[in-house]
Amino acid sequence: MKKAQQALAKLKAGNQRFIDEHQTPSGEISGQKRMELSQGQAPFAVILGCSDSRAPAELVFDQGLGDLFVIRVAGNIVAPSLIGSIEFAVAEFGTPLVVVMGHTECGAVTATLNDIKQPGAVSHHIQSIVRRIKPAVTPLTDLAGVDNVTVTQAVKANVLKSVDQLLASSDILEDALGSGKLDIVGACYDISTGVVHFYD
Repeated sequence: MKKAQQALAKLKAGNQRFIDEHQTPSGEISGQKRMELSQGQAPFAVILGCSDSRAPAELVFDQGLGDLFVIRVAGNIVAPSLIGSIEFAVAEFGTPLVVVMGHTECGAVTATLNDIKQPGAVSHHIQSIVRRIKPAVTPLTDLAGVDNVTVTQAVKANVLKSVDQLLASSDILEDALGSGKLDIVGACYDISTGVVHFYD
């Protein structure tokens, strides 16, 4: 798990630079770097994150061209094409770390809570996202009541459910994890502070 731990430490260090406003200058992405990357890629982490414009993984972790394999979809949901994208990075590039990253004030999670309160209030296409988030959120709402569940609690439940789904849905990821070549972790980005909190 050493490579995964190194990758996680690199993400944490980059996030700290982002918080401290000491980011690597974007001008350091040189023509030579682009030429090197035209020969192939070796991203050190996969980020399955939300499409929210306030949560771009490369900026949040202060990483450059070729560093991260980023997959963005509303609510950081897990669907077959997204699993395939992650499998591709792990199998083809040997990427040792997958991070499922939600964020505070997530619109997709909020839409899910609202749909539990008032079913059918969102469009058919948004429902396709909501349906994938509901299994993570309904145990909370069943236990505490939908009005007593915060978006932050629901975001965490959704992230952890997505981590579990990745493990349960892919032999490639399960084998890589079992052989110590991969780790999969959950995280939440706070859009107001810039801090990424990693879940144990």
